Amino acid sequence: MTFNNLGFSPALLPLLLRAIEEKGFTEPTAIQYAAIPALLSGRDVLASAQTGSGKTAAFGLPLLQRLSDLPMRSGRTTSALILVPTRELAAQVGEAMVGFAKHLPRQIKVAVVFGGVSINPQMMHLRGGADVVVATPGRLIDLIDNNALTLAHVKTLVLDEADKLLDMGFADELARIMALLPAKRQNALFSATFAPAIEALAAGMMNDPLRIEIKPEPETVLPSSIFQRAIAVDAPKRTQLLRHLVQTEKWQRVLVFVATKHAAEMVADKLRKANINAEPFHGELSQGKRTQVLMDFKAKAVQVVVATDVAARGLDISALPVVVNYDLPRSATDYTHRIGRTGRAGVSGMAISFVSAATAAHFKLIEKRHGIKLVLEQVAGFEPVEVAPVNAADPQGTGGVKGKRPSKKDKLRASISKDV
Repeated sequence: MTFNNLGFSPALLPLLLRAIEEKGFTEPTAIQYAAIPALLSGRDVLASAQTGSGKTAAFGLPLLQRLSDLPMRSGRTTSALILVPTRELAAQVGEAMVGFAKHLPRQIKVAVVFGGVSINPQMMHLRGGADVVVATPGRLIDLIDNNALTLAHVKTLVLDEADKLLDMGFADELARIMALLPAKRQNALFSATFAPAIEALAAGMMNDPLRIEIKPEPETVLPSSIFQRAIAVDAPKRTQLLRHLVQTEKWQRVLVFVATKHAAEMVADKLRKANINAEPFHGELSQGKRTQVLMDFKAKAVQVVVATDVAARGLDISALPVVVNYDLPRSATDYTHRIGRTGRAGVSGMAISFVSAATAAHFKLIEKRHGIKLVLEQVAGFEPVEVAPVNAADPQGTGGVKGKRPSKKDKLRASISKDV
């Protein structure tokens, strides 16, 4: 099974393959194999697939081929809109799209917009429009209200992690965005489940979609040679804590996982300023640079490598003593692949996860999926003070643990009280 026979244009295929290989892909995942031919043929796709299954490439690569056939953008327009629930996912999807498009003959402009930061730089970046806009719903509406963007020319709409979009209370924003889109467009909806709310959303926006359901992979058993730890820390203090641990615990080599290319560059730079020999490692580096970083890391010439998940699979470094999840992985399967870089070939290793108030519920899910329960440590001088945000879909902060979510009756009572 290869990318060669999925239906890509012969002219674009070698350019896309080059980008795919630089991202670490060797063959299509199940969701890519099922979704790419349908999207290339112009069909709508309704897909159920877990995080970490390769969804971004599944919708991103066909989207780029379609863009290559469209005229150049003009004004405050975009041809492709990708809606995601969180700023972290927006950054990851945007980074992936830039990487996939880097070798195409036509320069593809990708704009990533989300709330929690100043809107002005995002408005400036959208001058002249963008080929692809990756957005959280609230910030997208802010930009539309400020006349920074129009959706009148969107040809492709993607909802990524649609279940989370609804869980986080974006139903009203989605309805408003749908009303601003042209009726004739291609749609792709990706969700972890086909819950009734997802079915209703798909029915209202899609035309005879191909339905795809990819079963989640069984979790890999973690080797006993890996000693797992979790440390509570406020998100802004993670880099300081990482530096403290490297210096006080005298780690000779440590592989640090972050969510985005920007984070890899930023954390590595701050460590270097603290006289720690650190290098970033991500898909946007040239193959020569990535090879050199790994050679230096294996030779112990580099002490810390700060990597995105491009390094999570297939990376074999003998006797790697420590792995740190600076940013938590997006799935339990990714957790397995990340920490599995240590404790190999019978040699013991240690895996540490930084857990902030905002990510505590997600870490509980990872623990549940692996059947583990770690003591949440605190390091003197780095005791957390942040409080977890309240999730509208999970007000008790259970992380969606079965048995603690609101029942149907609870939801009905809530809706009635809200109407009153």
